[in-house]
Amino acid sequence: MAAEDIAQLADCLAKAKVGEGELSFKGKTLKLNTAQDAEEVIREIEEFEGLQALRLEGNTVGVEAAKVIAKALEKKSDLKRCHWSDMFTGRLRSEIPPALISLGDALITAGAQLTELDLSDNAFGPDGVRGFEALLKSPTCFTLQELKLNNCGMGIGGGKILAAALTECYKKSSSHGKPLALKVFIAGRNRLENDGATALSEAFRLIGSLEEVHMPQNGINHAGITALADSFKANSLLKVINLNDNTFTEKGGIAMAEALKTLRQVEVINFGDCLVRSKGAQAIASALKEGLHKLKELNLSFCEIKRDAAVSLAESVEDKSDLEKLDLNGNCLGEGGCEQVQEILDGINMANILGSLSDDEGDEDEDEVDDDDDDDDDEDDDDDDDDDEEEVEEEEEEVEGGDDDDNEEKSKKILSHASTPASPPKLPVDVSTFLSFPSPDKLVRMGPKRSTMIAQQVNVSDTEKVVQAFIQVSSVYRDEGEIKAAVEETIDGLMKEAFQNTGFQACLFITNLLVHMGLLKSEDKIKTITHLNGPLLTLNHMVQQNYFPKSLVPILLAFISKPNRVLENNASARHTLLHNLHNL
Repeated sequence: MAAEDIAQLADCLAKAKVGEGELSFKGKTLKLNTAQDAEEVIREIEEFEGLQALRLEGNTVGVEAAKVIAKALEKKSDLKRCHWSDMFTGRLRSEIPPALISLGDALITAGAQLTELDLSDNAFGPDGVRGFEALLKSPTCFTLQELKLNNCGMGIGGGKILAAALTECYKKSSSHGKPLALKVFIAGRNRLENDGATALSEAFRLIGSLEEVHMPQNGINHAGITALADSFKANSLLKVINLNDNTFTEKGGIAMAEALKTLRQVEVINFGDCLVRSKGAQAIASALKEGLHKLKELNLSFCEIKRDAAVSLAESVEDKSDLEKLDLNGNCLGEGGCEQVQEILDGINMANILGSLSDDEGDEDEDEVDDDDDDDDDEDDDDDDDDDEEEVEEEEEEVEGGDDDDNEEKSKKILSHASTPASPPKLPVDVSTFLSFPSPDKLVRMGPKRSTMIAQQVNVSDTEKVVQAFIQVSSVYRDEGEIKAAVEETIDGLMKEAFQNTGFQACLFITNLLVHMGLLKSEDKIKTITHLNGPLLTLNHMVQQNYFPKSLVPILLAFISKPNRVLENNASARHTLLHNLHNL
């Protein structure tokens, strides 16, 4: 590691200073129930001259404490940025709206002009949106540029309330001669579904100033995707579109491709896990050929894209000189398709942009499967809607069992698959096969002794080999029971053995891992990890185990906390890790 990097590390660990105009209580795990509990917070707010940003993340604020904090904010007219994510940990959902109303009313009374409002990771549901609805409609938010509501459980109802509030804010601000110019909108993991997304698309179309839209994991199908695509056409400054883990199908893919043809500033497209399929991918490839000259990242992983469409995508990026990453992993290219895509990119000197294809599902006998699949899009999407509704009911009501009709229908589905020939049993996988080409399936197929097998195979006194093994195992992380358990069990076996070995250098392990993650510079040319979600969530598990040296926590905390675009693209995993690091 270079001398300047060592100095940077020491500097990061030594600094606890916040930026100019910013008061931070971030990660202090304060439990503010009563007015007395909040006395120190109030004193610091009152004594802070020119307060522009207030961080309350990683604490828990009750109704009474929120009222007295709000009273202190009534005189803070310079406040512009409210970093209030994850500030209601352990609170009843009914406590959150009145707390938000108190804080919002205080900002309105102060005459503050907000530019950023972050309420992410507060599970307030639709009622919580009512808690800051008045704030969004007020002059305090006429200047709002960034609205972050990731992982709040808003649901369809909350999405509609939010859309109506943004619409009213735009109309009121326009009547004052300065229309709302929202730039960043983040609302992942909110169960917005088609109706919520459609309502928000109408607000987006009206606003027309968006530069970033992040709405992953919202259960949106082609109807909602099409509505969003139409609204994107009115937002010509769009740079980042993240709709990961929704369901496009052919109709949504084609609609989004048409929108992309009209956009000139797009730099990042994340449609991973969106079931774009081959026809949707072909449409996107056509859009790439016609424009998108500023594109830097394109993620179409795990979208059921087949060989010909993947080839079209590879051919369409020839003139994209700014493109840094093309992710086609987890599709259905087959070995020959993977090689063909790699050859095409190599032929245009862009082989370095292609991400791993280790999870490719293999080339199946197509026989016009695409046409059949696409003809059934509407039916599939209707089924998805039904599934989403059932999941919501199960989670919110926590009802065990079901109606007789439901059980009968499930029985029919089981019987309908009874005639399907059983797949041949998959053979076990050895350690070298997994480490050479890691995949979730291979790790699971290694069986219950996988952790012991890998720990024995890797020389734990060789720090770099342990780093490589950690990366290979964590790269297959999925938030699914069997795979998640396999990854965590394997990492526990490997890292427990490593940390207990006298020849293992723990500090060197962390710094080398940070280098491979692209978070720390090195004099050596090292290929960094393309996707950090798995490594971050695996780290999150590891740091909570007894075998992990707590002396390494400050180092991780310093670098995971630093602004970094790669980390911002994995915001949910980063937040989870930071939350637990602060609590150690």
